[in-house]
Amino acid sequence: MRPRRLLTRASAALLTLPLLSACGGGDGAADGITVFAAATERSSMDAVIAAFEEAHGIEVTASYADTAELQSTLRTQLSAGTGPDVFTVWPGNGNAAALQVLQPTGFLADLSDSDFAGRIADGDRAVTDVDGATYIVPVTYAGVGVLYDTAALAEIGGEIPRTWTELIDLCAQARDDGKVLLSLGNQTDWVTQLVTYSLVATLVYADDPTFDQDLVSGRASFAESDWRGAFEAYLEMDEEGCFTDSPLGTAFEASVSDVAQGNAVGVVQVTATLAQLREETGDAELGMFALPATDDPEQTLMPGAVGAAYGMGAEADNPEDARTFLEFLGSDEGQRIYAEEGGSLPALPDVEIDADPALQTLIDYQADGRTVPFMDQLWPNPEVQQEHFTVVQQLFAGDTDVDQALARLDEAYRQD
Repeated sequence: MRPRRLLTRASAALLTLPLLSACGGGDGAADGITVFAAATERSSMDAVIAAFEEAHGIEVTASYADTAELQSTLRTQLSAGTGPDVFTVWPGNGNAAALQVLQPTGFLADLSDSDFAGRIADGDRAVTDVDGATYIVPVTYAGVGVLYDTAALAEIGGEIPRTWTELIDLCAQARDDGKVLLSLGNQTDWVTQLVTYSLVATLVYADDPTFDQDLVSGRASFAESDWRGAFEAYLEMDEEGCFTDSPLGTAFEASVSDVAQGNAVGVVQVTATLAQLREETGDAELGMFALPATDDPEQTLMPGAVGAAYGMGAEADNPEDARTFLEFLGSDEGQRIYAEEGGSLPALPDVEIDADPALQTLIDYQADGRTVPFMDQLWPNPEVQQEHFTVVQQLFAGDTDVDQALARLDEAYRQD
């Protein structure tokens, strides 16, 4: 999935490393290393870089771009041999800058001999390793759920909904109080997936935890699964007034601002968005809850998986320093700084942090085994995710229907 994160702050993309903002000053790769990261990770990465430079005396020039621009620019740079030393790599599969897309091209260095490689949880190796070799350092564990202002929920006289019926009723309650329950920024393509994933976690995986394996084997399909129910529920939420009046005219940044300005109670987002929400809401108390999809609270699951991750270019200009930086990202200190600054959880086990209180729901769901991987991390090609973005936008525009949307996902899944 992308924002896996993500995916919060979508800043204006500057597309070549020499033109991008720097941390640490200087003239770039000649005196240190270059890092190219998703704009969603800016606050966390800046904090890690500051600590790394102080500890190791190695200068880091960091550049940031929004997800789509990062993916396209990174591929161009790597193909031309002008790529950064260290860069965002999405875990698993599913987009043009994901591990299982970049690794076969020879763009990634093998990091199996790194100290952090031995610490990666066995359950996460499917999205960090290829053929038993480690190519990325996982940095955060992220989730998708409703991030909300607790005071705004109290103002409408509401409580956290634990069932689908309670959720729909709460949407009406928010409207009666002059707000919307959830601001929805579907103008930004990657935002389109988050409500679907939240609903699919329960509607599909609660009854069929082997759904991904069944897709691979051909025993299952999108069209013949409760992905249908998820799309229908997504549209029902829109019809019931749960979302912003014009989701297709609302960008990600505006959806976050809607919460900060009191126009919306919350937003369905990846947990990395907490950092930006806190910047805009100031002292507001933020919370998180899983989006219910049925009237049985015991069925509710959350999407949760390795979020931010980084790899090193196989042709990195400064491989020794780049490895030192990646080891820092994989250390207890690096994981702690990154997670605490960004309001996320560390990806590696046994790292003690002062977790954002709003993350307690994700912590509890993870501990109880009630999370499922981000769906796109296990898809066989980037086209499925792109098609998902498109069909959701077209569903909201009335330009396609659920049957056609599901058929198109199945067709994209079968592409080589």
